[in-house]
Amino acid sequence: MTLTHWPAIVAVVMASWVQTPPVPKPFPQSGQPPAGPVTPPAPSTTVPAMPQATAPAPAACPTTTATLGIPIYPTSEFLESFDAGRGQRYCIFGTNAAYPEIVAYYKNMMRNGGKTVFEAPAMQQWELAKFQDQTMAFPPSITVKDYSWGGSLGYLFVAGTTEKRFKTVIQIVPATAPIK
Repeated sequence: MTLTHWPAIVAVVMASWVQTPPVPKPFPQSGQPPAGPVTPPAPSTTVPAMPQATAPAPAACPTTTATLGIPIYPTSEFLESFDAGRGQRYCIFGTNAAYPEIVAYYKNMMRNGGKTVFEAPAMQQWELAKFQDQTMAFPPSITVKDYSWGGSLGYLFVAGTTEKRFKTVIQIVPATAPIK
């Protein structure tokens, strides 16, 4: 190789640096001709079928003592319910009665003191039935929590554009019928 060939070699190397990389092609490419422009599918007039649920959703929480079968503090308001899994629901109630008053009510109604879950912020719980891990996601229980502890304004519940605060929240998880 002589110096006269050197400029040609430099030109080839420079040309390879300047070339743009190839445009990626869709996978797989089995010798197909290039695809034309993609057109969106025509709008369908049929509604696709909804997928079937694997398990039926638990029913909504009954909101009275008579329908729930568990005492609900008289001035409490039903706030909402959540799916706890395995056919159970968390039923949430709020009240502006003081925490000690609610605990005294449930101690009287349940005929026992329940158990203290936390002392600060205060939380008391009463078990309603024995927990069965094959059929339950959460122990059937009544749990009362003090949301005014430490100067808090209370539990903030928002429904649409309405905000409301509650000093005490009562969570009830009713027992479910055992699966046979």
